[in-house]
Amino acid sequence: MKIRNVFAVFALSVSLVAIGGCDAKKRMEDVGFKQGDNPLEKGTIKYDTLVDKDEACNRAWADYESNLTRRAQMIPQVVAVVRAQAANESTTLVAVQQAQANATRPEIKLDTSKGDMEDPEKVKAFQQAQSTLGTQLSRLMVQAPAQFPSLGANQAFHDLQIQIEGTENRLLRAREQYNKAVEAFNTELRHVSGKIINPVTGHEFKPRVYFQSDEADKKAPTLDFGTPGAATAVTPAAKH
Repeated sequence: MKIRNVFAVFALSVSLVAIGGCDAKKRMEDVGFKQGDNPLEKGTIKYDTLVDKDEACNRAWADYESNLTRRAQMIPQVVAVVRAQAANESTTLVAVQQAQANATRPEIKLDTSKGDMEDPEKVKAFQQAQSTLGTQLSRLMVQAPAQFPSLGANQAFHDLQIQIEGTENRLLRAREQYNKAVEAFNTELRHVSGKIINPVTGHEFKPRVYFQSDEADKKAPTLDFGTPGAATAVTPAAKH
């Protein structure tokens, strides 16, 4: 398949030269071909560059998903520890469980093989669900010890706090790395040579959507250290 795509690039470049003469040669120079260059070799290099940068995006996304899995595996532990200390199930605890359910719904999951990373609405819905979970988890980590003082001296809970904080930092770093990979990939596509080569490869690459800060991420969470159960209920993410 790849060889066929490269030959398509080569055939296009040869046709341009044959039809347009010197003007076509000038146009080829404008898109990255210099006099004496082998169009087949140059076309192959450009296609391989797009593939490399696309795979870099896939790898960065896989790293991000592995950190989401790490967080999801910790949440049941946090819930179990808090529930063991609490006289009754608090609204904050329920909110975390609901947010976790929302963030792992099948329709929320992004599938790179189906082009979901190129769909702004799907990426936005996914981000909102993950952001809500992060906010509720942060609220639980701070609010639960205040509501149930014995948690402050609980070593297991303290260890989980450290693990959760580390995981949230990893998620932030993973989002930054993904955006960096997307920037390199999208920039390559926007180059004139990318615009010329991309449509004739047989597998047209499309720009990916950046991760952007959710509005809720820009605001400090409101914490209530008074009566247990004062946390705000979670609004389910919109279904797509």
